[in-house]
Amino acid sequence: MHFRNFELSKNTILKKLLFFIFMSLSYTAIAQETVNDSLINVTGGLREINEDLFPGAVIYSGNDRKQVFVQHKGIEMWCDRAVLYQKDNFIRIFRNVRIHQGDSIKMSSEYAEYNGTSQLAFASGDVFMRNPETTLKTDTLFFDRAKQEAYYRSGGTVKDTASTLESRIGRYFIKEKRYQFLDDVKVTNPEYTIDSNHLNFYTDTGHTRMYGPSTIKGKTSTVYCERGFYDTRNDEGYFIKNSRIDYNNRTVTGDSLYFNRGRSFASATNNIVVTDTINKSIIKGHYAEVYRAKDSVFITKRAVAISIQDQDSVYIHADRLMVTGPENDRIVRGFYDVRLFKSNLSGRCDSIVTRQSTGLTKMITKPVLWSGNSQMTGDSIHIQSNTLTERLDSLHVFYNAFIVDQDSSGGFNQIKGKELIGKFNDSSQLEVVNINKNVENLIYSRNDKQELIGINKGTSGRMEILFQNKEMTVITNYDDPDDKTYPPEELPENARTLRGFKWRGDERIISKEDLFRGKPKPILTPIQGIPLPDIEEDFFKKETPFNINKNSRLKEEDLKTRSTDTPDAIKEEKENEG
Repeated sequence: MHFRNFELSKNTILKKLLFFIFMSLSYTAIAQETVNDSLINVTGGLREINEDLFPGAVIYSGNDRKQVFVQHKGIEMWCDRAVLYQKDNFIRIFRNVRIHQGDSIKMSSEYAEYNGTSQLAFASGDVFMRNPETTLKTDTLFFDRAKQEAYYRSGGTVKDTASTLESRIGRYFIKEKRYQFLDDVKVTNPEYTIDSNHLNFYTDTGHTRMYGPSTIKGKTSTVYCERGFYDTRNDEGYFIKNSRIDYNNRTVTGDSLYFNRGRSFASATNNIVVTDTINKSIIKGHYAEVYRAKDSVFITKRAVAISIQDQDSVYIHADRLMVTGPENDRIVRGFYDVRLFKSNLSGRCDSIVTRQSTGLTKMITKPVLWSGNSQMTGDSIHIQSNTLTERLDSLHVFYNAFIVDQDSSGGFNQIKGKELIGKFNDSSQLEVVNINKNVENLIYSRNDKQELIGINKGTSGRMEILFQNKEMTVITNYDDPDDKTYPPEELPENARTLRGFKWRGDERIISKEDLFRGKPKPILTPIQGIPLPDIEEDFFKKETPFNINKNSRLKEEDLKTRSTDTPDAIKEEKENEG
């Protein structure tokens, strides 16, 4: 009985011993594997040692059938020849070099070296890097596996499905799928080019963000901004800070601009100025839409159109303004509460149309026009300008024409008829007016002391009025005149107006500022800005520099950030905004 128990105890001890040995071996294998994983592993090729040529190194040479294979922590390399400094965990690889990091990075070059401790790779000679969305060509490239960043500073070319991007300095953030391009950045697309000094490009979307002076130039338009966003695959963008769009002899500026090349469309928000360089005109407002293909501009929120003339510009304000037509035949349309101002002429109406090629301006629905001391109203008013000199030529009031002149003592000289035709002199002053058909008049007569001595009321078929110093001077009735002058005391106040008389002097536009009199200031749309990018730490950090192996092609100065390779403009702008 005791012997059997002893045998059982021996078996138990033996099993435990075997289990301990197995676990020890397993642990040792795992520990060995962990140690090996931290070292650069090389397989394949002919192995040799040449202390004269490569002291302290093992040389691996491949052949036509199989290249040398290098592996370290998920990165794989192939080459025709490798020189491994195992003690330093450093390798140099030559000819037909390929480097793969999973599916995120595939790179080829003529030469590369890799430090297994710092995980810094350096490649030179026809470097070609590919990720799922883009390719990069350069002559030298640094790849920091620890930070998952690639960097070049001697010029590179990146291609994606829509565009080619070139710059002197480039940095690729693998996890973010983002390039940072600095210095002489150029994006080339079949439809446009972009020039910038700082551009961030996102490989998965094709989106770009531009910082500092940037220009997008196409066949029919040019966009400038100092901060902007552009979708290179859908040809649309959003721009702020000193942004403008130039096209078809028009320039559009504003606090915020949107641009869509495919639709030939642009819109602008807040403090907008649209300048027509050919026709010397400006449109201002706080919201605008521009359709290049249709040669049209729509603008609202304190919209005003300004026709620039050497001596006296014309201002037209309306709730909404629309400018259409080619450069040699612009048409301006204004809708709702239209106000017109010129130094010697002003008016109001519900809507207005003015055409460049004919020089004709039509004031429609409840129009009123003031010239000097005279107020003119009717069903509609047409103003004709000379297309060559741009001076006022004539005016025509259709149906229910009424001209009223407030005299120096507050009385109102009134004349009405079916139509009114006026002529302007070379100074654009009203010189002569003819009232035609069913003419009625009520005229105040005063002596030299401006005392009222009589009131003339009458009718005629036609009347001519001559003006001097902006006042009626000579009034002549034609075609069966019939009038009578009444002593003032015989004509009571309620009989001193003609039917349809209405003085609208309180509406008169006296200055440019009166264009917006009585109107609340518009509430401007808050602009969603494009924030400045974070200031990236230098690729070569001063506080933790990469250790350069003595056998590396690189020198100490190669792993230092140069002052010419940093986006100083962003730093300065952040400091200014702060």
